Amino acid sequence: MDEASTTEAVTRLPRVLRTRAELRAALDAARQPVGLVPTMGALHAGHASLIQRARRECATVIVTIFVNPKQFNEAADFERYPRNEASDVATVGAAGADLVWIPSVADVYPAGFQTSVHVGALTEPLEGAARPGHFDGVTTVVAILLGLASADAAYFGQKDAQQLLVVRRMALDLGIGTEIVACPIVREADGLAMSSRNALLTPEQRAAAPVLRRALLAARAGYEAGERDGEALRTAMRDVLAEAPLAEPDYVSCADPATLLELRRIDGGALLSMAVRFGPVRLIDNEPIA
Repeated sequence: MDEASTTEAVTRLPRVLRTRAELRAALDAARQPVGLVPTMGALHAGHASLIQRARRECATVIVTIFVNPKQFNEAADFERYPRNEASDVATVGAAGADLVWIPSVADVYPAGFQTSVHVGALTEPLEGAARPGHFDGVTTVVAILLGLASADAAYFGQKDAQQLLVVRRMALDLGIGTEIVACPIVREADGLAMSSRNALLTPEQRAAAPVLRRALLAARAGYEAGERDGEALRTAMRDVLAEAPLAEPDYVSCADPATLLELRRIDGGALLSMAVRFGPVRLIDNEPIA
């Protein structure tokens, strides 16, 4: 490949679609299998890793960019969620996607929309308790995206561990044939899980934010040293978080990885997780142990 064609390949942009009709027409002509990467934009290297995984496994890759108002509990949080369409489209192209659907709210939720998808017990603890109604918004929009794309596989990051479980449950219960593929967390050099919300942190908050990872690793170290008491591991995480005055925990959890119920004692695996606020910015992270 000569220099000119190499440059063209690197800078190639995906085809941008806006409406449901454009999406259907593009997918009708798409090569199979189709991989879907649903996002809310503000894309970073973690999103790029999902797209690259889909590119390796699918003939056509479509990324959706939609800041879903139904999954935000606070209007201010929805308004300040970072948005940069031009940068996102460039990231999508560089990662190898073919199509990107960037719909309006009216395209996702047409006039008269009345339907909500609700998953039961899995949505009640952790994020569900902290953000009532959040998962109804997530499962509703994901059900719409899976239905419109009719993809063979959809790619989700493991940073949102509860969301991954909930989406898998929904797809199974509703007979949706799309495979839900879990992809590893991508982290910054200091251990902070990549998140679109990281861009909203002040320099001081950003410097403090890796405390989430340190807290999770402290509990993991306790487990590896033989500790099996769930509350002892939760305490180990809280103690590390307390070392960072800017960190305000919403919850700290050591839960069953299948049910997300808090564990008194770990007899099998567990999911360590937490949500921590730095001012108005709320970050989540997790660490599975087995």
